[in-house]
Amino acid sequence: MSLAIALLTVSDTRTLADDHSGEALRQRLEAAGHQLRERAIVPDDRYRIRAEMSRWIADPGVQVVISSGGTGLAGRDGTPEAVAPLLDKVIEGFGELFRVLSFETIGTSTLQSRCLAGVANGTLVFVLPGSRDAVETAWDRLIRAQLDADTRPCNLVQLLPRLRESPDQPATEGSARLPGLNAEG
Repeated sequence: MSLAIALLTVSDTRTLADDHSGEALRQRLEAAGHQLRERAIVPDDRYRIRAEMSRWIADPGVQVVISSGGTGLAGRDGTPEAVAPLLDKVIEGFGELFRVLSFETIGTSTLQSRCLAGVANGTLVFVLPGSRDAVETAWDRLIRAQLDADTRPCNLVQLLPRLRESPDQPATEGSARLPGLNAEG
């Protein structure tokens, strides 16, 4: 299944010509059969980040948004603070697993990563560090498989049609349920 993905690079210094992390993501998503819906670069300014992310989250033609940059501890790093208020649900396991995988290559420096993922208005959102190694690790070892409908036992693609359900709405017939779970969870 081909998904429409928007890429956001957060940087005060990068341009499309030297955005190596954004380019690595673009190449990978297209190689996986997805389509780049839009790509932008914004400075490390939480309101500009939030505005661009909000625009894509509100666009029904965008199913996934991936940002890179601004997740560190420096004074201007504010991507998590910009994005977190937009999320309806946080995917806690993404950040946890990303840091485990990053530990293999960068050791304890991984504790400085404040990457996160979540769902906003039915859109999957991934907030990644800006280094090329970080975006390649995140895509190659986590995101690619979860955006592949053939990944078993489950993947995020199969949830896309259900991400906009409201909590008080009953499950529709044919809704995917994990074995052993009843309607109450």
